[in-house]
Amino acid sequence: MRNIMIIAAVMIGLGTFMAQMADKMSSASATSVPRTTVAVAATAPAGRSLAISRDGRGHFQTEGRIDGQRIGFMIDTGASVVALNETSAARFGLRPSRGDYNATVSTANGTIKAARTRIAMLEVGGLIVRDVDAMVLPDEALSENLLGLSFLSRLKRFEYANGQMVLEQ
Repeated sequence: MRNIMIIAAVMIGLGTFMAQMADKMSSASATSVPRTTVAVAATAPAGRSLAISRDGRGHFQTEGRIDGQRIGFMIDTGASVVALNETSAARFGLRPSRGDYNATVSTANGTIKAARTRIAMLEVGGLIVRDVDAMVLPDEALSENLLGLSFLSRLKRFEYANGQMVLEQ
């Protein structure tokens, strides 16, 4: 139970920070923030939907694809952007230099630095979103990759219904 509370506190802190970062990122010009782009080769038919059941911890876990490679995500409607840990990001060629870690993130475990990036295409269960804002966080700050609002808000809808998270494009 203690671990669940710690994880929840971290997620709340990370979600709050991500909301603040999304506001800052949307107001900054595209040329003022260096971005890394990752491409994915996939297609999805329009009008597609995906229903995800809760796992044993009560979280919504799903699998996605970046650069044709699988990646696990926890759906986090409180996170403003997609958040990747360094190990996962490196699998897709995203290896920010130390100087790229210029965004300050406040979590329940303290303040850390994160690197902004952009994913050219992110596919989850046949749902594809292009040009997705994301952040890379150190592994010690983020144990699970988060599928945040920079992906979810670009869908037709996402909602919790009948014990499932429903995503529709």
